[in-house]
Amino acid sequence: MFELQGYGPLLIKGTILTVKLGLASLIFGLIFGLLGALAKLSGIWILEKIANAYTTIVRGIPELLVVFFIFFGGSVILAALLKQFGYTGRIDISQFWAGVAALSIMFGAYATEVFRMAIQDIPKGQWESAQSIGMSSLQTFRRIILPQMWMVALPGLGNLTLVLLKDTALVSLIGLQDLMYFSQRAAQSTQQPFTFFLAAAFIYLALTSIITVLMMWFEDRANPAARYAKKLRKLGGKS
Repeated sequence: MFELQGYGPLLIKGTILTVKLGLASLIFGLIFGLLGALAKLSGIWILEKIANAYTTIVRGIPELLVVFFIFFGGSVILAALLKQFGYTGRIDISQFWAGVAALSIMFGAYATEVFRMAIQDIPKGQWESAQSIGMSSLQTFRRIILPQMWMVALPGLGNLTLVLLKDTALVSLIGLQDLMYFSQRAAQSTQQPFTFFLAAAFIYLALTSIITVLMMWFEDRANPAARYAKKLRKLGGKS
């Protein structure tokens, strides 16, 4: 049994913030990834170049540098932009939203390729068939392509979500009071790093286990055919 010496509530507080950070980053990251994939497949030269530059640059530099760049450089860039409109006040970016921005950008860069490959995996004939009955491109994507795309992309997105959760620990280096932040402070105060880092490891493991179970459930719900086949196998085993 861990002796947390009164730091248990702080670890719980940090865990809650870690979950909030991960969920917010996941939502924005999925949006970035989907937009990036659509840009790459748009056939519009400038959009393709922007999307390619985005994924190449972000995937080519360490995640920690992205966090530092957003936190320390974001306020400078915003101040320079707002100065053009006459605003000369101080611009501060909170650790939480800097973390969300950095993690979302990183997640989106990898999710772009997952979505792109998932969309390309769907036969082009389905686009043509939908348009032949009068569907617009937007209706075709929303009603025909999007449901199938999720089914193909979910395993890859599940792996990226696990990586995203673990990457939230990087944000503690800019002062965000997440799980890793409080674990480090507790370890320093009590001189028992093994105890608190092991406790943090178990909490991260619990969170990743929950994510794994949820992704398995989503994959099952997104594939009715596989779910029906599973039921048939169960019925066959009982007979």
